[in-house]
Amino acid sequence: MKIFLDGRFVKEADAKVSVFDHGLLYGDGVFEGIRVYNGRIFRLDEHLDRLFDSAKAIMLKIPMTQEELVKACCESCRMNKVRDGYIRLVVTRGVGNLGLNPFTCAKPTVFIIADKIALYPDKVYRKGIELITAATQRNHPNAVNPAIKSLNYLNNILAKIEAIHAGTIEAIMLNTQGNVAECTGDNIFVVRGGRIETPPVSDGALIGITRGVIFELAAKLNIPAGEAHLTRYDLMTADECFITGSAAEVVPVATVDCRPIGGGKPGPVTLQLMAEFHKLTRSEGTPIGKK
Repeated sequence: MKIFLDGRFVKEADAKVSVFDHGLLYGDGVFEGIRVYNGRIFRLDEHLDRLFDSAKAIMLKIPMTQEELVKACCESCRMNKVRDGYIRLVVTRGVGNLGLNPFTCAKPTVFIIADKIALYPDKVYRKGIELITAATQRNHPNAVNPAIKSLNYLNNILAKIEAIHAGTIEAIMLNTQGNVAECTGDNIFVVRGGRIETPPVSDGALIGITRGVIFELAAKLNIPAGEAHLTRYDLMTADECFITGSAAEVVPVATVDCRPIGGGKPGPVTLQLMAEFHKLTRSEGTPIGKK
């Protein structure tokens, strides 16, 4: 495997980041997880827009232009023969000293990994995922705003640990008001009375790329959709529930805290959205080109 690291491609064994890099020392940096389908990078420009927004929010100057990052992502896929897979694009603050001051870092570090991915087993997509509610709360927007896709994921990891200890693979995170924010790595939606609803960004939800695609597909299918403050009760009593993410795609939810959602299996709206999403990903995206 070849890794893009600061402007050049190196072997996986040589893709090394300094122990003085503030991305490692303090989680100081931003990233994107991007899917590749049928030789096309799905919604690459939107991912890069979000990357630059996250970087701006933490006063991190990305040392490459958006056009240069597009080329680097495409070349990473070509170098590794990835036509269906996943891209992890990371920008760290770079090498500095052992203090917190980010301005001691001379230059940000940029690396790109293009590889295969299978986030959840096939059974989850056929029968639905089981969710639990984590005791770990989502970060308050006035602390580290969840809209920033930063390298510091400890908040989400603690909730993920709860899910694993409970015997499942994903958990719902609530905000400080007790409203549903999102899952540890995915946005969450409910279907109630024929309407699709998801928590607003102000409740701690990431501005998910796949989340945005769901709104587009809902409009195409003439299904009402929008944001709404949701509680655990709203999830438990929903007709359907599903989660979304670039790596996860669209995943039906079978149970929430041991309560079956709808019939305890993927519902008709969820199945329709899954089918339309897969159709879209096979026909849209930035071509990686030929080597």
